[in-house]
Amino acid sequence: SLRFPQKLWRMLESSRFQSIWWSEGGKCVAINKDLFEEEVLGRAGPQRLFDTQKMKSFMRQLNAYGFTKTKRDDQRSASLPEFLAEEAAVSAHNQILYYYNPCFNRAHPWLLERCMRR
Repeated sequence: SLRFPQKLWRMLESSRFQSIWWSEGGKCVAINKDLFEEEVLGRAGPQRLFDTQKMKSFMRQLNAYGFTKTKRDDQRSASLPEFLAEEAAVSAHNQILYYYNPCFNRAHPWLLERCMRR
């Protein structure tokens, strides 16, 4: 069975999940909290992906592997209309949580093996 970071990576690279994705720059994990609870943590039996069904426990797992909650990815759009559209999307989706780990970066998959439990 896969370790937590590998499971998370597979989810992010899969198109099956609407509730979790890479942020624009691929440096952060973005999670739509309510949808994630329903789509991922709500699974039972063989469909279950993680050992927990509670968001708090999932967030503890993230923390245990060195993820820190962050505001958003630091890469912003240069143009004002795009920036304003992003800001509007963020305020409309304040249920979106962003997590960062220096060893969990879409552009550098080889760093994943350094993503260890504390």
